[in-house]
Amino acid sequence: MSKSYAVAVLALLLSACGAPKPREAPQTAPAPQAPPRAAPSPPGQRYRIDTGQSELRVLVYRAGVMASLGHNHVIVNRSLGGWVTVAAPPSGAAFALTVPAADFVVDESQARSEEGADFSEAVADDAKAGTAHNMLGPAVLDAAEHPNITVRSVSIAEAGSTLQATVEIEAAGHRSQLTVPFTLERAPGRLTARSTLTVRQTALGLTPLSIMLGALRVEDALGLKVRLVAVPD
Repeated sequence: MSKSYAVAVLALLLSACGAPKPREAPQTAPAPQAPPRAAPSPPGQRYRIDTGQSELRVLVYRAGVMASLGHNHVIVNRSLGGWVTVAAPPSGAAFALTVPAADFVVDESQARSEEGADFSEAVADDAKAGTAHNMLGPAVLDAAEHPNITVRSVSIAEAGSTLQATVEIEAAGHRSQLTVPFTLERAPGRLTARSTLTVRQTALGLTPLSIMLGALRVEDALGLKVRLVAVPD
């Protein structure tokens, strides 16, 4: 392998561990609304998110003919905060979440093991650090300017045996709406909501990383796994 070719491959590997870049502006901008963290909770029984028991997990996949030069990533955040109000019927319920961008953790060994064969490959510490650095930088989450990702419920409805929430998400200055199915378990002094879904980065105003004319890129689709535990406030 020539020296110049080796340098090119090294640059490609480092780039492959980046996260998708945001668009300059979202395709459709909703009317301005108050930030979720400032919105008061509606009437109802109030709960707070239990940070110690809640988790957001993001699964990021490599793609392209040179995908073997990159990695799939498991990115976890266990610093979720916020509130929930419970009412009958469910349409009267509401919630708001805050996700500190700086608290995302990239490729914990245990988390990768739990996600199976797609994440069985070992990831070096410098690759993890590079991924985290790129993810928090101005090209992606821009954590210095936008330290929190916020999620606010717009509406909640019953959908068969599950519930369905329309939520507004603000990340890195972009606002978008998603429909999120979830299940809700009730126990004395405790609520547990779970959701597993696929979200396209472009739906969040982000552009998936693509280099070498798409020979190595990040999939538009992300896997999201959410567990929220709430206790009386």
